[in-house]
Amino acid sequence: MDKTQQEIALTQLRKSVQKLGSSTDKYGDPTLMRFLISRSMDPAKAAKLFVEWQKWRASFVPNGSIPDSEVEDELGPRKVFLHGLSKDGYPVLLVKANKHLPSKDRLQFKKFVVHLLDKTIASSFKGREIGNEKLIAILDLQHISYKNIDARGMITGFQLLQSYYPDRLAKCFILSMPWFFVSFWRMISRFLEKGTLEKIVIVTNDEERKCFVKEIGEEVLPEELGGRATLVALQDVTVPPLEG
Repeated sequence: MDKTQQEIALTQLRKSVQKLGSSTDKYGDPTLMRFLISRSMDPAKAAKLFVEWQKWRASFVPNGSIPDSEVEDELGPRKVFLHGLSKDGYPVLLVKANKHLPSKDRLQFKKFVVHLLDKTIASSFKGREIGNEKLIAILDLQHISYKNIDARGMITGFQLLQSYYPDRLAKCFILSMPWFFVSFWRMISRFLEKGTLEKIVIVTNDEERKCFVKEIGEEVLPEELGGRATLVALQDVTVPPLEG
């Protein structure tokens, strides 16, 4: 799609959002393009998704962000790490699945997913949000056992990402998948959109591992994953405030 076609689609999206009783005034083209891309450049479908996102954001994150104090139980195990920017400039989020246990508080878990996604994306802002920032997620399954498997949690996480963070995922790498997790993954993948599945890479051999390290960058990955960085837990990362 050329620039003229994109501009036409953006104009149609804005008009469709107005017809749905909302406004795009506070949002630039890069943000709106994410919604169009996630709905195959269909302005009507993108507008519907955009308005749903606005309503959800206003009700679920009324203060603009979810503080650590609301997700302390999930932060406690120190299972999520934030590791600077990849070679392509994407913030890298690492989840150590062997430190995770299925949550008994489903609302707090949803808040935790939003908290970690918001913080990861914000870590790539250079003073202000452009609107088209993406992230790379790494799910490390090394040393997991059955007690760590949380199919419902994974489905919840991916559904939040698909519904309310359209086109934010650059790529998701899954490492060290054990044989007993394969059936769970097949079930989980049924809930994922085609666009999401196309961005997931299951690393299964040494050659794929080398490509993974090369794409992310040794200076960003921790030593245990072939890099030179030190693990930094999500709660230990300070995200600079936005300008203005």
